[in-house]
Amino acid sequence: MSCKPVKVLVVDDESAMRRALSASLTASGYLVEDAHDGEEAVEKARQQPFDVVLLDVNMPGGGGIEACRRMRPLMPNAGIVMITVSDSLEDKVKALDSGADDYVTKPFLLRELLARLRALTRRTRPGDAPLSDTLRIRALELDLKHRSLHKAGKEIHLSPLEFDLLAYLMRQPGVPIEHSKLLQAIWGPEYGSELEYLRSYVRLLRRKIEANPARPEYILTEPWIGYRFCDPSGSTPVTLDRQPD
Repeated sequence: MSCKPVKVLVVDDESAMRRALSASLTASGYLVEDAHDGEEAVEKARQQPFDVVLLDVNMPGGGGIEACRRMRPLMPNAGIVMITVSDSLEDKVKALDSGADDYVTKPFLLRELLARLRALTRRTRPGDAPLSDTLRIRALELDLKHRSLHKAGKEIHLSPLEFDLLAYLMRQPGVPIEHSKLLQAIWGPEYGSELEYLRSYVRLLRRKIEANPARPEYILTEPWIGYRFCDPSGSTPVTLDRQPD
C-alpha cells in the first residue's frame, strides 16, 4: 500500500463528535478535514479528493443518506462509512443503497472504526494490483489493473466495493458462492452474516450491468446459498431469482 497519508473527511453536525474523531484519526496518522453538514461535505468533495468519508446519517437538512448519494459520483473511488445511532436493518439497507461501503453504529470503539478504515483503504488504494489482467464475459470487460469496467465499450463507474465484488464473481463464472464466503472475501474475515451488505451491493451492480435488473442474466441468486455469475451466451443455464434480495 502506498505510504502517502490517507485523507479522511469527517462529516457530523455535532462539533464535539467532529473534534473527537478528528483528534483520534490525526493521532493515528490520517490527514483529516471536517464538515458540519451534508452541503459542506459535498462542496469539499467537489474541491478535492478524499480516500475515506465518515458520514453521520442523522444531520439537519437532507441528512447523510442524501449527502452520500450526491458525493458518490464525485468520489467514485472513495470509501464511505455511515455513522448512525440506529441499528435497524431498514436504515442500514438505506445507507448501503445510497452508495455507502460500510456503517458503524454509535456508540462504537475507536479500534473498531480504525479496523474498518484500514479495510476500506486496502480496497480503495491497492498496492499490489496485477500488471495486466482483464476479465471479459459477453459485453462486460473488467480491467483489474486500472480498476475499470466497460459494457459494450461504454465505461461504467463502480465504487471500490462494487468493483471487488464483481471481480470476485467474474473470476468464478458458473460457480455458486456462499453468502459468508463473499462477505469474508470482500468485506473482511470478521464478516459473514451481514446479508444486507451483499443484497444491497448486488442490487447496485445489477442496476449498472443488467439490461433488466429485475430479470438478471449475469448475477444470479442461488436460493439460500449465495450468488453465481453467469455467462448468458455460454453453456451455463440462466435461472430466475426465487427469493427476494
